Parts: sequence; C-alpha cells; structure tokens
Amino acid sequence: MADSSNITLQSKEPSLGQIQIAPEVLEIIVGIAVSQIDGVNRMQGTISSSVNELFGRKKNLGKGVKLTIVDDQISVDVYAYLDYGVSVPKVALAIQDKIKQQILFMTDLALSEVNVHITGIVTEKTESAIDPNNLFGDEDTQTDENEDGEES
Repeated sequence: MADSSNITLQSKEPSLGQIQIAPEVLEIIVGIAVSQIDGVNRMQGTISSSVNELFGRKKNLGKGVKLTIVDDQISVDVYAYLDYGVSVPKVALAIQDKIKQQILFMTDLALSEVNVHITGIVTEKTESAIDPNNLFGDEDTQTDENEDGEES
C-alpha cells in the first residue's frame, strides 16, 4: 500500500510502474551530505536521539534535518553546529550547494529552498592544565628537608 507522504518520481517509462521515495530517505541523504562538509562539527538532534547515541544505539543520520513538502515543492531546513574559526557564510553556502547537488544526483528532485540554521559554534577541547596528582601546584614536593628547613 502506498503511503500518501511518499514522494513519487516521474518515470520516463510509465509502463514500468511508480518510484516512490520516503521523506526519511531524503533526510538521511541530507544528513550525510552535511556531515561531509569541512567546518561542520555535528547536527542538532533531539534529546531522545542524543540519549540513544549515548547508549550505543543506532546513530540517527537524519537528525538536524527538517523536510517540508507543500504543493510538490520540497524545502529543507538544516540545523548544524560549526567548528570554531570557520567562515560561517562560506560553510553555510557549501552546505546549501552540497545538499542541492546530492538530492538532485541521487533522486533527480529539485529542491525549492535549503535553509541553513547555525545553532552553535563548538570550540576545541583543551587539555587540563591541572595535574590531578598535584592539585595545589607544589612543584618541589620530592625534596627532603630537615626540621630547620635546610635541605640535606
């Protein structure tokens, strides 16, 4: 039984039948395309998808992607976190171009619009400067001192 939310492609050979694509497939294509772009750190997900990934369950490749179909016009909204130090406009344009290219190449569908929402910037993790074995920064704890404070 055909689902009414599926997208039907126009076939060049109508005698062969119909080709239908579920919207979730397009979301996964978009999610993978965005994750391959330099400067994109990760996609914004829901709490449930984050908890599922934390427990080692299947990674949701379509997270951070919202697909809207109105009157045979397909628009995509992408919610992403970028790396610190990248040019936001350049990465956003690269996201738009890559999504349009991949959807056209893989499904022969043209998107009416691709909206990119930058939800945050992720900085690099830095090493902790605090040594857990030396919390107060006493550098010279190994030297032996006698009662008068003189080194022996």
